[in-house]
Amino acid sequence: MSGSFEGKVALVTGGNAGIGKATAVAFAAAGARVVIAARRSAEGRQTAEEIQAKGGEAVFVETDVARPSDVEALVQKTVATYGRLDCAFNNAGVGGGGLLHEFAETDWDRIVDINLKGVWLCMKYQIAQMLRQGGGAIVNNSSAAGLVGFARSPAYAASKHGVIGLSKSAALQYVSHGIRINAICPGLIMTAMIERAFASGPGVKEWYESKQPMGRGGHPEDVARAVVWLCSEAASFVTGVAFPVDGGVLAGFW
Repeated sequence: MSGSFEGKVALVTGGNAGIGKATAVAFAAAGARVVIAARRSAEGRQTAEEIQAKGGEAVFVETDVARPSDVEALVQKTVATYGRLDCAFNNAGVGGGGLLHEFAETDWDRIVDINLKGVWLCMKYQIAQMLRQGGGAIVNNSSAAGLVGFARSPAYAASKHGVIGLSKSAALQYVSHGIRINAICPGLIMTAMIERAFASGPGVKEWYESKQPMGRGGHPEDVARAVVWLCSEAASFVTGVAFPVDGGVLAGFW
């Protein structure tokens, strides 16, 4: 999609690593000016610098998506820097597993605040800007665990199911205003979060890999290409979907 986003501005939360970084790079390669948001500033600035080194335009804004003031300031900074906001990928998220009856309330709150409340806060301010300018496209990062139960992490699955319900409902509210909203549902994607999950106990890596019809996990770039497509004019009649990028995991029994 080289050049298809010329003149457009894309915002990516959690854009410092993994899926977020790959998506920020993909937007820039397609011609967009990119705003990268994340809590870890060193990695976020490095992503922006990598895009700039390739001739793209990018800035980094340190942001905690669970804090309303941070998110409001992020959107304000985006508009102050580039004049508008055309596309947003609300990707920032955290994992965390454990038995439901042993799960700490503080861990539950952390997962829900970032994965679900954070997406709501981002959309709250992004949509307000898109309404002012007459449209836009938003993709929210859910998960394959947002479409089915996930025994290893009920809290994570609950937050990601919530992202899908929020995305579908918002898509219906704003479709007549030229704002398209979709959710992306990655399966096993080889990121630092997955590597930490692999290291969490014996047999975890083998368990995950045994569930892959393709015999492997995906790459962040696989998800990035889908996100960019969902934000593009090629997907102009697509809104309110939960789009799996999972190598066939949810197609049926394996």
